[in-house]
Amino acid sequence: MKLNSLSPAPGHKTPKLRVGRGIGSGLGKTCGRGHKGQKARKSGNVRPGFEGGQMPLQKRLPKYGFVSRVSLVSDQVRTAELNSVEGNTINLDTLKAANVISGSTKKVKIFLSGVVGRAFTIEGVSVTAGAKKAIEEAGGRIVE
Repeated sequence: MKLNSLSPAPGHKTPKLRVGRGIGSGLGKTCGRGHKGQKARKSGNVRPGFEGGQMPLQKRLPKYGFVSRVSLVSDQVRTAELNSVEGNTINLDTLKAANVISGSTKKVKIFLSGVVGRAFTIEGVSVTAGAKKAIEEAGGRIVE
């Protein structure tokens, strides 16, 4: 077997149809398009979703859903999760190092859920009022 002797299986490749070449070809005159109508014209196609002037389905249905781009880089952390962070200072880098938040997170808010185990110094992270009270009662402080 040689590369120059390879060919497709018989019947696999059909010759291209030449339409509009006389009655004997079987595809003369109207060229297989039938008589009249939009699909018989040279530009006789409509865009996807067009329903002949009727209000299309995508316009009849209500709008639905929205994803805020801010939520893609924001995260929430429970006060109970702070206990798994090494060291006493908590910021974005220490939370990422402890796998509490993902690497793409740029904004974090700590909210009250669970017990604060020890005193923390929180830097550069926003805190809810309840979490702030719980952290300060445990001896921690929040640096704005």
